Amino acid sequence: MDKKDFRKYAHELVDWMADYLENVEQYPVKSQVVPKEIFNKLPELPPTKPEQFKDIFEDFQKIIIPGMTHWQHPSFFAYFPANSSPPSILGEMLTSTLAAQCMVWQTSPAAAELEEKVMDWLKIMLSIPQSWSGVIQDTASTATLVALLSAREKKTDYLINQKGFAQQKFRIYCSSETHSSIDKAVKIAGFGIENLVKIEVNDAFAMIPEELEKAISQDIENGLTPLCVIVTLGTTSTTAIDPLDKITEICQKYSIWVHVDAALAGSALVLDEMKWMIHRIELADSFVFNPHKWMLTNFDCSAYFVKDTESLIKTFEIMPEYLKTNEKETVNNYRDWGIPLGRRFRALKLWFVIRSYGIEGIQAKIRNHIKIAEDLEQKITLHDQFELLVPRSLNLLCFRYVPDANLTNEELNNLNQKILETLNASGKLFITHTKLHQKYTLRMQIGQTEVTRQHVDAAWELIKKTSIEINSK
Repeated sequence: MDKKDFRKYAHELVDWMADYLENVEQYPVKSQVVPKEIFNKLPELPPTKPEQFKDIFEDFQKIIIPGMTHWQHPSFFAYFPANSSPPSILGEMLTSTLAAQCMVWQTSPAAAELEEKVMDWLKIMLSIPQSWSGVIQDTASTATLVALLSAREKKTDYLINQKGFAQQKFRIYCSSETHSSIDKAVKIAGFGIENLVKIEVNDAFAMIPEELEKAISQDIENGLTPLCVIVTLGTTSTTAIDPLDKITEICQKYSIWVHVDAALAGSALVLDEMKWMIHRIELADSFVFNPHKWMLTNFDCSAYFVKDTESLIKTFEIMPEYLKTNEKETVNNYRDWGIPLGRRFRALKLWFVIRSYGIEGIQAKIRNHIKIAEDLEQKITLHDQFELLVPRSLNLLCFRYVPDANLTNEELNNLNQKILETLNASGKLFITHTKLHQKYTLRMQIGQTEVTRQHVDAAWELIKKTSIEINSK
């Protein structure tokens, strides 16, 4: 493709993109294809000769689009949101055009210094301690692994990086509701999954501090070494909020690293009324949240903050001759702040978003989502055939249909599973499920960028109608 054709097709694609954003509600939210349907429509062999771009783009529309679940559809209520916005998309387009590899300062000084600045902005917006340092990771899963590795090396004076594991057994603690990425990080970091201690939760599914301290004390008595506690603000199943203040006070007593996983909930910290979630954050050691979930920024963009920057850099720094530069002491070489050497220019789209919406615009979006969720919570609570299974804390509702109190839990589970499958097959909305105390739970989050009260009202009416129809069969 020459530059002339590039310009022509780029304009066509931008027009298609704008049309897509305007007309996304015309698509079924959840893809309606069956397994291997897309795969079997694709050629067995790669093309030998060049193909025309117009043919490639036609196949994109005919073959690929039907196999896409539309996360930017305002009736997408599944999982957690993966927000986007027009300014973020434009920033991502420029990032792709520049195609810079932003591993050290000299490979693109603007990328390094913009990242430093937008992370400083986020500290102000979220009330993260100003003495902490920030870096953009790809996902919260990676950030958690980075935190565990940093905690490990700081605890051992960086000897495991040098000599490998000895016989010492470290213990990692989290609630039983913590995200599965913690399990994966514990395995990758070499601690062994048997050394991940899952702490009991209360009726709101938040970690019980007293149970944490009991587990820590018992491990010390047994000759084990408590290393890190993962505090979750906004668990995946229920958005439960672990009590950071009480947990950090316990960890101070035992010199334990505290990592705060606020992947979704961190965005809500732009609201003054939600800052109670990080009371005593200054006692923690690291914190992560995902602007790519609920802050209008395209995936991937995960903001990771650390109190002891030296421990982070000493854990990951590698200095072969071909990467040495003269500016090392005066700039941030972010390749030393995480796992990969190569880094995308993620800060650009985040900069576009913060400038385009401003703090007040971001606040308005998130506050509106929470208010809509609060209103739906009241409707569910007042309905005599629906049961709210956990109090709402942010923008997630966990509930089930209970038409008859005499039905067994197994019967209710089967009924609610059929309701979910029927709703999702309709293409009119997309919700997911979890299990709470063995109860099959309908799980509906309200956080998509363009969602309105009308979308949620329509979804609630469809949920009620579908539930009654399935129960009557």
